[in-house]
Amino acid sequence: MDLEVIEELRQLKYRYLRTLDLKQWDGFADTLTEDVTASYGPTLRFDGRSAVVDFMRTSLGPAIITVHHCHHPEIHVEGTTGTGTWYLDDKVIIAEHRMLLTGAAFYEDTYTRCDDGKWRISRTGYVRSYEAVQSLDDTPSWKLTHNRWAATESV
Repeated sequence: MDLEVIEELRQLKYRYLRTLDLKQWDGFADTLTEDVTASYGPTLRFDGRSAVVDFMRTSLGPAIITVHHCHHPEIHVEGTTGTGTWYLDDKVIIAEHRMLLTGAAFYEDTYTRCDDGKWRISRTGYVRSYEAVQSLDDTPSWKLTHNRWAATESV
């Protein structure tokens, strides 16, 4: 197997996560094929790049801070297509509701080398191992001291 292609696919997944967490929607869109399908649990299913990006953009506003880590990839490539399984560990701070979501899942991706030579995700989704929410009010000392998307520093 071509290690260079595997590294390209690893960087593609990392770029998908980074642009999602940084709310860089054009960069996030560029990690996906136009006809991508995405499934984030049993009720969040999307067909097409626009649907995925629009959902993320409208759901992850300035008061939502996400941290996604994927690791332990298992990547297989045949020609211009590939698959990947990734372990996901994520945290979501919902600042305006003082809530913290934590979870873990296994992503299953399909990759396609597009006509421009770039690899993009053509199918993505995960099945949760667990998801938990907690009120940050249960930790009285917890205070968000910085949010790069907040209008002011006093969050």
